[in-house]
Amino acid sequence: MATDVHRPVTPKTAAPAPGTPAPHAVHVEGLTRSFDGRAVIDDLRLDVRPGEFVALLGRSGCGKSTLLRILAGLDRDIEGTVLVPRRKAVAFQAPRLMPWKRVWRNVLLGLPGKPERSLAERALKEVGLDHRGGAWPKTLSGGEAQRASLARALVREPDLLLLDEPFGALDALTRVKAQRLVGELWQRRGCAVLLVTHDVEEAVLLADRVLVMDEGVIAYETRIGLERPRDITDPRFAELRARLLERLGVDTAAEAA
Repeated sequence: MATDVHRPVTPKTAAPAPGTPAPHAVHVEGLTRSFDGRAVIDDLRLDVRPGEFVALLGRSGCGKSTLLRILAGLDRDIEGTVLVPRRKAVAFQAPRLMPWKRVWRNVLLGLPGKPERSLAERALKEVGLDHRGGAWPKTLSGGEAQRASLARALVREPDLLLLDEPFGALDALTRVKAQRLVGELWQRRGCAVLLVTHDVEEAVLLADRVLVMDEGVIAYETRIGLERPRDITDPRFAELRARLLERLGVDTAAEAA
């Protein structure tokens, strides 16, 4: 039976005593998710600190996206404890914009009440898309559509931002720009971020800590102690990348050859 599923990490009324560590932005313990009797996530444990940027790597089918959906509250057929902030938002690889709503209305989609357009415009300005607020989604480029998706997440003022391969469908140049934008937004906002990606270089470029998921558990983790902005030509960067590729079963010697 699931316990404490999707309760906030700490009650709003509970302030930590002076000198005590900050509470977790995410606390997962004993999490299991099965499909047709097969455990895709198996007794998983995970903690993410407030303001921490964590990247999650793993082979296809290892449970990365399933974990993200659970943290987002989109999958509740689970066992274990999942504690996350009340204010959370998610951006997927596909922007998922409603084609019959203009961009600014897409940004406000799902918010309670009747939020004003100015709220959407502020979020769009933050991602450099304020000039496209009145456009129809079909007129946006791939990069613009992804920025609109990020604005829709940011307008919720999340304490936890969940990103499920948001750059996977972008061309190389647009991807670099989008990565830089996410890094800047994270530093400006200070929210915790969990990024699911297949791109090892992207993980080392953006994250404070990189996790490798295998057979339904966190099998490996490493802290990225490089200063920002990071230089992919730095030998330390290359060493971290190679170590993670090896953990993922990639023969780096063959890759170099």
